[in-house]
This record gives sequence, C-alpha cells and structure tokens, in this order.
Amino acid sequence: MFMLKKSNSPLNFLVESVVDQHSLNFWLQKVNPLWSVDQALGKIVQKDNTAEEMVSLTIEVNRHFKMGQAGQHHPVMVDVQGARYERTYSLTQIDAQHVLLSVKKVEQGKVSNWLINQAQIGDVLEFGQPYGDMLLPKQNQPMILLAAGSGITPMYSLLTALTQSEQLRERKVHVMYWVKHYADFAFKSYFKQWAKQYPQFSYQVFYTQEENADARLNVAQVDVLTDIDQSIVYACGPSGFVQQAEQLFAQAQLFQSEAFSMTPVANDDTGFVNVTLSKSNKVVAIPRGQSILVGLEHANVKPTYGCRMGVCHKCVCNKVQGSTQDMLNGQQNSEPSNPLKLCVSSAKTDLVIDL
Repeated sequence: MFMLKKSNSPLNFLVESVVDQHSLNFWLQKVNPLWSVDQALGKIVQKDNTAEEMVSLTIEVNRHFKMGQAGQHHPVMVDVQGARYERTYSLTQIDAQHVLLSVKKVEQGKVSNWLINQAQIGDVLEFGQPYGDMLLPKQNQPMILLAAGSGITPMYSLLTALTQSEQLRERKVHVMYWVKHYADFAFKSYFKQWAKQYPQFSYQVFYTQEENADARLNVAQVDVLTDIDQSIVYACGPSGFVQQAEQLFAQAQLFQSEAFSMTPVANDDTGFVNVTLSKSNKVVAIPRGQSILVGLEHANVKPTYGCRMGVCHKCVCNKVQGSTQDMLNGQQNSEPSNPLKLCVSSAKTDLVIDL
C-alpha cells in the first residue's frame, strides 16, 4: 500500500496534505492493528508470569518501532479507562520483530496494574524513542551488575545481548540481585542456565524479607569481590540503593546507574509555595516537600512528562528563580536560570518557571 511508504513523491505529498494522519491510522488499523503512517506500535503475542506480581509480555513490533540498545528504556503509552498514560520500561530484544517487556506491579500503579492484570494477547501498545546510557561497553572489561527489585530488567537485557553475541563466554560478569522474597526472583531459569553454561558468569541473590533475611547492600558484601578497580559497575533500583552502590563502588573503573523511584528526603517543610508560570501568566500554590510535577497536576496544570523518575528529561523546564531540592539526592539549588526536572524536584521557596 503506497500510503505506508514514506517518500517525497507528489502522490505522497497529496495524500499527506488532503488526508489527516489520524484518520489514515484509524482505517489502516481496521485492517491490521500494527499498520500506521507514523506510530511505533507493538502487539502483545504472549504473556508469561516471570515472578511474583511480575509478567513478561512478548510484543511484535511494526516497522516504525526503533529498536533500542540493550540497557536502554522506551516510553510506553497505554490507554486505561479512557485516559492515556506514559511510563518508561527497559525492553529486551528477542529478534528483529519482537521485544520482551517485563513489568513489576507497583502499588496503585495504573499502568503496571493494567499490564499485569488486564492486558491481553492482541492488545496494542504505542512506543516512544529509546534513550539511556547504560549500554554494553565496547571493551572486554569485567562487569558487576547490581539490581534491586525491578532493576533487574535492564540487567536482563544486557545479559541477553551478551549471550546472543557470544560475549558471555569470554567476559567475566557477576550479578548481585536483591529481592524481598524467594518468589520475587525474576528470570530464575535463565540465571541458572547461564551459570551452568558460562564459567565466567556468576550471580548472587539476596532475600531481604524472608525468615532468615539477607542483608541489604553493604561493605561486607563488596569486600569479598575482586578486580573492582578493573570492572564496569552498573546499578539499577530505588534511589537509596543506587546512592549506596555509588559510594561502595567508588573505586570501579566506571560506574553507571539508573534510579527508578525516589527515596523520601528528610524534610520538615510544611505549607505551600507559589509557583509562577511565566509562559501562561498563571500563579498556582503547591505543597512544599512534594514533587513539583505532582503539585502542578493537582492544580490542574498538565506539564509534559515521561518517565516520572528523572531519567528521560521530558519534564525539564527552565527555573527562572527560586530554590528547589532534588528528591533523589537531597541537593538544593538556588541558582537562577537552571534546568529543572519537575518530576524529581520539590519547591523550597516561591518559584518562577518557564511553563
């Protein structure tokens, strides 16, 4: 069908000028749910339980889908009860047409609960462009992968890429993985298989809420490791876990991390601050100590956002003046004309921002 091809032909120009793309997409998807003029779409073709309250969705993608590199994240858009939501997930490439999306349930999480409990085979999801810098190194340095909870998903993506390229036969890789209970161990069969198949691969799993609970990440666990100064260390998990990892692995050749949730910063602030929106000439009051993005949303202001965890930068805007606090690390910023991540920043004083 000519309309599925992008070209500069007069016919294509005429079609794009006369026919609305949304209308074209609507009628194309009546024929095939993955057909689109411009949307990156994927259809769920398999749904498996990966661990307790965690599922893995095998997704067939269309030609507009841009396959990210192992370890990167994709924005995922879903419609839940008539409302459209965007969340960010790490995907694992299976082949040229299929990816794996693994989702851990988040309490009161609209998207994770929908994907786990309601999404069915045949449902179609929309995807954004991949992003993220936690990629496989080009050199053959040893790797230490640290994961807590659903932070295992980008690590699984990296490990799958290593097995597909046969690099796991040569590269020394050690995984340290913290979960609450035995049933939370995701991708268990793969880890066992890799440990048997590849002598250079090893892993440890720590269960922090079982009867004989293992310790959370600490100095003693790090002291038994070797060659840290020659290793590349990746960490993914809650922000407190990532901060601890960065301190304990300061001697690593390279440390890269991604935090997917906020650890509350000790903050005695109460009351409200006024936020002046310079572009819309509006002033709204939001609570101190709360994410600015959430405060604005409660005030019926709808800024652009993506991951809601400070990674994708979609919510970044210019802070003209005022003082804010980073909810991931507690650092305060009172400098004028600074980029501000709305989703992981709280207001310490009245603000003026370019929205």
